Amino acid sequence: MAGSSSSSSSSTVTNLISTVHHDIIEAHILTRLDGPTLASVSCASSHLRELASNEILWSNLRRSTWPSTATFSDDDSRLFFSDAYSALDTAGSVSDLDRPFPELISAVDVHYRGRLVLSRVVKTETTTAWFRSSPLRIDLVDPKDTVSTPIKRGRWTEDTCRDLEQGLTLSWIVIDPIGKRAANLSSHRPVSVQRNWLSGEVEAKFATVVGSVECVITVVTCGEEEMHVKEVSLKVEKMEGTHLNGKDSLVILRSVMEGKRGNGRRRETESKRRHEGFMEKKREMKEKKVRVELVFDILTVAVGILGFVSLVGFFLWSR
Repeated sequence: MAGSSSSSSSSTVTNLISTVHHDIIEAHILTRLDGPTLASVSCASSHLRELASNEILWSNLRRSTWPSTATFSDDDSRLFFSDAYSALDTAGSVSDLDRPFPELISAVDVHYRGRLVLSRVVKTETTTAWFRSSPLRIDLVDPKDTVSTPIKRGRWTEDTCRDLEQGLTLSWIVIDPIGKRAANLSSHRPVSVQRNWLSGEVEAKFATVVGSVECVITVVTCGEEEMHVKEVSLKVEKMEGTHLNGKDSLVILRSVMEGKRGNGRRRETESKRRHEGFMEKKREMKEKKVRVELVFDILTVAVGILGFVSLVGFFLWSR
């Protein structure tokens, strides 16, 4: 009975909406919705699905969400939004490893408490021998430059770190222009913020764990009063602490693009949970390595002492 009443109410609402002129819905209702809500609205009826499938609508939404994509084509904006907004659930298997992948596009946006700090698109050539064999590192800021921000350094380091944890957000979308797929590698908010005690710089890290590796985005800020962004870089780190080269990193990035996606609203909590699990396994691996090295050192010393005692005993016996 309750189900019948709910269905009847839903049908009534749908009928009422269908009486509203489509220009009013498009210009004054759909344009006020965010991506997830717009996608939900499109499931309500065939009429709303048709209106909500307007590529211009999704293109405007894409540009306002990620300003770095302002110059991108309006084609497939809805698919792009779906790829970039959703969070990784399970990495996919890359079957066509030999498919050409001549260029990797990175669209990056950094905000501080809703204000845009940095917005750039970087194209990385992936066919050179240097890229394929060297550890992957994509930099957004020239080493000689810094980017000014509205961030004020706190009196205490703890205050600054806490402020960045709460106020700094980042989106790093990697794009495969041939396969026309994209993925957001960022955790949205930092998974950790720490001060480098040697340089005094504050480092905020954003991350996405992919199996036994982690895509790490580092934002380095400096400055005594007004803080500046000194570095924004992407690397793919193994649990052992080493970094993947360009060739292997492309496989990881493609597995993210082609993997199963989850609800983007859970990106922050899920990314932080996976990062903490990754770091815990990393610590365990490091402790195990230290224990193995300690046992090896003890055995080496024991063998050395035994050899020395044997040599002395043989020398005394031979006299």
